[in-house]
Amino acid sequence: MRKARIKGEGGDCYHCMNRMLDGPFVMGDEEKAFLRETLRSCEGFCGVRVLTYALMRDHFHVLVEVPPRRGVSDGDLLRRLETLYSKGFAAEIGGRLQSLEEQNTAASRREAEEIRARFAGRMGDVSQFMKTMKQRFTQWFNREHRRRGTLWEQRFKSVLVERGPALAVMAAYIDLNAVRAGVVRDPGDYPFCGYGEARAGSGRARQGLAVAIAGAGSPATWSATHRRYRSLLDAGGKGKRPHSDTAREAVRVAVESGGKLSLAQALHCRVRHFSDGVALGSRDFVESVFEKNRGFFGSRRKTGARRIRRLDDAELFTARDLRRDPLTAPK
Repeated sequence: MRKARIKGEGGDCYHCMNRMLDGPFVMGDEEKAFLRETLRSCEGFCGVRVLTYALMRDHFHVLVEVPPRRGVSDGDLLRRLETLYSKGFAAEIGGRLQSLEEQNTAASRREAEEIRARFAGRMGDVSQFMKTMKQRFTQWFNREHRRRGTLWEQRFKSVLVERGPALAVMAAYIDLNAVRAGVVRDPGDYPFCGYGEARAGSGRARQGLAVAIAGAGSPATWSATHRRYRSLLDAGGKGKRPHSDTAREAVRVAVESGGKLSLAQALHCRVRHFSDGVALGSRDFVESVFEKNRGFFGSRRKTGARRIRRLDDAELFTARDLRRDPLTAPK
């Protein structure tokens, strides 16, 4: 039996990722565009906020904010149904609910609540968001490619992320995926990530990034948001830009020699802690996650927070040590 997923208590942020099965099927621009459309429609239906994302050739990352669970009115339910299904389907459900309300019998009230629960149960939960998104994309992908069966490897991975500096770092790490993979030299040139979408003018993508970096107060304008976020993406503006050949070679040498890296350098590596670390944030945050989820860890485990050892300028902690191959140099 697989372990339950570690989740917060409402109003939490998660880095989620999933990889496609090994095989001949990968995502080109058409598939990435449809996955982005699916991501946005599921965002509206589930009532979550996508802070940023990266859609790659054979996997995806998404940083999502899940609000506290609350009741959903019939009006809100129908508006959300329109985002994922169609206006016609929403109207059909709305008509059915109205008819049942007019009947006003015990059986009609029970049926109406069952209808509401069928959809509301898929809202306000990171697992339901990911399940809905993956299923809808798989259905489309299989039709387009005339195939059958599952498309994704196992269950998705998730890391519970503390708001503040850790959330901003995670957003930057996700938006730098295409740079690490050698697809582009600048993250703003990659259209299938949140930063690329924001640079292209998307208000929704810009709002997501504003929330991601709001640890020191949410900037009032995109200009302020962009300036702060770009500083993080560009190593704080110190020295050579991390996307240059010289900087990338310095990172590669540091990784291979087993030395320590700055946070800016680490963001241009694959950092296993950011996808396999269970939780990411301050020592106090990770300890609180550990205390609330002791059953997830071994009985001999006494403390939760584990410092990301090879970072020399960041107070970031995770819930797993991950001593084997924690960092992989950029391509």
